[in-house]
Amino acid sequence: MLEYQLKGLEGNLLQNARAWLGEGPESGQERANFLSTAVERVENSLKALGYYNPNIKTVLKRTEPVWSLEITVIPGDPVIIGVISIRLLGAAADDEAFQELVSKAPFAEGDVFNHGDYERFKTRLLTLGQERGYFDAGLSQSRVNINVVSDQADIYLHFESGKRYRFGSVDYSQAGLNPALLTQLQPIHEGDYFDQGRLQFFQNQLQRTGYFSGVVVTPLIDKAADYRVPLSVTLYRARRHSFDVGLGYSTDTRERVSATWRTPSLNRYGHSQQTRISYSQVNPSGQFTYSIPMSHPLDDVIRLSASLENDKFGNIESRLWELGALRERRRGKWVYSISGRELTESWELKNTKFNSNYALPGFAISHSSRAGSVVDPSGGFTQLYKLEGASADFGSDIDLVRMTANFSYIMTPAPQHRVVSRAGLGAVFISDEDRDKLSPSLGFFAGGSQSIRAYGYQSIGNEIDVLRDNGTEQTVVVGGDRLLTASLEYQYYFTPTWRGAVFVDAGDAFDSSDFNINVGPGFGVHYVSQVGAIRLDLANSASDDNPAWRVVLNIGAEF
Repeated sequence: MLEYQLKGLEGNLLQNARAWLGEGPESGQERANFLSTAVERVENSLKALGYYNPNIKTVLKRTEPVWSLEITVIPGDPVIIGVISIRLLGAAADDEAFQELVSKAPFAEGDVFNHGDYERFKTRLLTLGQERGYFDAGLSQSRVNINVVSDQADIYLHFESGKRYRFGSVDYSQAGLNPALLTQLQPIHEGDYFDQGRLQFFQNQLQRTGYFSGVVVTPLIDKAADYRVPLSVTLYRARRHSFDVGLGYSTDTRERVSATWRTPSLNRYGHSQQTRISYSQVNPSGQFTYSIPMSHPLDDVIRLSASLENDKFGNIESRLWELGALRERRRGKWVYSISGRELTESWELKNTKFNSNYALPGFAISHSSRAGSVVDPSGGFTQLYKLEGASADFGSDIDLVRMTANFSYIMTPAPQHRVVSRAGLGAVFISDEDRDKLSPSLGFFAGGSQSIRAYGYQSIGNEIDVLRDNGTEQTVVVGGDRLLTASLEYQYYFTPTWRGAVFVDAGDAFDSSDFNINVGPGFGVHYVSQVGAIRLDLANSASDDNPAWRVVLNIGAEF
């Protein structure tokens, strides 16, 4: 065996020398090879970082069973970059992508020469040429002249791009879909300049539709003619039907089991359906959704739906039926939708049964941005605004206007420190004489794992006193026509997957001016899994007398 020690180096020089030397040898033959090449390896490690005149001395001690080698290095003066000649010749000279790359070259006159930076930049030049369609490109000059006497390095890189190729014809394999549907997904056209990024975006677009189990888009460079590259698009159809079964638990809805049936492509026009049945003790539900692509299969879709759901709102058991139609359009990160739904809801409050019908046209706009991991984003902001209305003159039992807004914000101000905040606003404008006819699902409730965690699921709302059968009064929660909630949470990562959290939630669901803030601080421990954070929180009301601690369990990302 042999152990070695490096002296006289620090920082990157030390790290690179150790990387070139590797681990100490074990066998006698390995030791002999190591000793014969150690000085050369250290020299090469220093040259890579611009030090060409080192002074290296070694002292070997042959003590059995482990020999020791002391390597003392005086790196000397570094080689400084002098002349830099980077030239773009051909069509690339007018290409902004190349001009930007050259302007951001990782070396400049007067810098210490670094072989790694030089080689990476040279590779990036050639790679960018392939990505941008310069398939005849090459380096007519690629050299570094190093003068070890004057400690100067002169760089010469001349890139001959030749002519830029364009996209040719696009040949689809048989996909069983209307060709116009695929054309809507195609962001490239014959005659456009070749761009690998656009090609990858095209492939991702096709994959995101769900119509295909696999998508391969291949540029046929060897078949290019007149500087045009034909494209071959091979599509593998997805299974006609898929079935998923899910199990889950949350503090709000307790145990939950769900079954989902999907048909990603019902016909050659790309229509699809999803049928989902979900059962829990709190809100069993079923929903059928039929989707029809319009001008774009991803960015412009009509969804027709039918749903049935039981839910518990405060002290009210509710059952609702709904038929809906929605057209959703995407413009970048903004999503716009117009909708209409026919809602029939029945509920019971203290032996009195209610039933209401609504025809609700609406409009919604949302925006979402995210940074970092999908399951544990380091930053992001989501916003959703929705407006709905109903009129007794157009199929509804009462007149109303309902407005909601929701916000979520995540930031990571420093490593290991994360802040999550959210807010919810809502208002229903309705006449006083119709207030008692407002169905629970159109009113507002607060409380639960996604609201004020110190309170039970939808347990906060406008309260009324009713008379029990035994003659005594009981206070029941019937919801409000206003909503205001907010939450602020600080998280600290002990490890990449474990973090602690402290938070405070506050707000109320109330009628008009009868606002009564409910505050619930708490703390928790979270484990970041592949399906999102598993969050176990403890929360306690700061607004009630002698409140009990609530345990809250959530699984999934914040948005």
